[in-house]
Amino acid sequence: MSTSAAVPEPLQLTIGDLVARSGVPASTLRFYERRGLIASERTYGNQRRYTRDVLRRVAFIRMSQQLGIPLSAIQEALGMLPEERTPTAEDWARISRCWHDDLSARIRRMQDMRDRLAACMGCGCMSLSVCALANPVDQSAEESTGSRRFAG
Repeated sequence: MSTSAAVPEPLQLTIGDLVARSGVPASTLRFYERRGLIASERTYGNQRRYTRDVLRRVAFIRMSQQLGIPLSAIQEALGMLPEERTPTAEDWARISRCWHDDLSARIRRMQDMRDRLAACMGCGCMSLSVCALANPVDQSAEESTGSRRFAG
């Protein structure tokens, strides 16, 4: 029988701890901090110390980026989290719901593009002047001659 007690986890993490636990490079963490997405406190030696809830914020940022959410929208959502306590699962669910309609619209656009791509590849045209995928409804021809632009 072991008599050793479990070692408590530190209340604050160094940037190295945060890198190891999140898998996010230190340079990215410093960028997130400059952008106001995460925050740290400084020791007397000017070293960064992060509260443990920053791990969830970093995970949220990374997941949101993978969904194509711009950093400005991520920052706005993080601003909806409470400052006085660690965010709960309900807090995270509430801010995630803000993007439901946008993500659903993106999914529909991607499915539409996927379906048009299959038809386009089948016809073999791949022409910027007539291709329904590259130049839907040929808006550019109405405005001017020259190269076409893709919808953003």
